[in-house]
Amino acid sequence: MDSIGMDGPHWLAVLRIGLGVWWLESWRHKDKKAWFERGSGIAWAAGIAEKHRWAPVRSGFEAMVKPRPRLMAYVVAYAELSLGLGLILGFLTPVALVGGLLLNALYFVLMIHDWAEQGQNSMMALICVVAFFGMSWQTWSLDAWLGWF
Repeated sequence: MDSIGMDGPHWLAVLRIGLGVWWLESWRHKDKKAWFERGSGIAWAAGIAEKHRWAPVRSGFEAMVKPRPRLMAYVVAYAELSLGLGLILGFLTPVALVGGLLLNALYFVLMIHDWAEQGQNSMMALICVVAFFGMSWQTWSLDAWLGWF
């Protein structure tokens, strides 16, 4: 494989780290006070879920998220932080990539009507797939340093 500047595994590490920065920014830009104290993030998602065209999305949100808004606010926010740090540091990278793919799929389904969100979530999911099958944890990662995976 020919590439400019670095070899393939290094470019995959750049892609993985860039995805991690994207997740970290998703966490950083959240208004934590509004999310955790006023429940703004989950309330926003509840408004989207209740009007969703797919009944399983509406009923799933009602069953899993709505009864636990405070807990779910922490789960979402700290999942994004964990994914960001895991991908940037290359720690438990395959787990983080699968987790990121699942979270993006969940966001994609919930936000099916929002074209801007669809683009972001589909690109992040694609990066997860490429970074996973390209084994992006081989370079510049704690996983490689520890000899994991």
